[in-house]
Amino acid sequence: MTRHDALVQVIECLHAEIAALKASDAAALERATAEKLAAIEAVALAEEEAITPGLRALAEEAHRLNEAARIYVNLMAANVRRRLQVLAGNGAAPYRAGAMAAYA
Repeated sequence: MTRHDALVQVIECLHAEIAALKASDAAALERATAEKLAAIEAVALAEEEAITPGLRALAEEAHRLNEAARIYVNLMAANVRRRLQVLAGNGAAPYRAGAMAAYA
């Protein structure tokens, strides 16, 4: 597999990861992540291929998509944290004045 083909595969997998995150489909997310990691390994193994402007653009697109997925995961985690706080009866802001006094 060429570096170009592997980067295209990484991008396709990132799209699949984002779609799985949006759908809350854990099985699809696991598959997409495993495929993405394999494609990233293929990129690394194709080191003899010169980096062209086209390859650089594909790598930048993969980076942008990875950042979008990371942000989506962080938003989901914050939402879960907020829900757990409400369920635990701690619906207040996560930073309380008294909590900071313990570290002063």
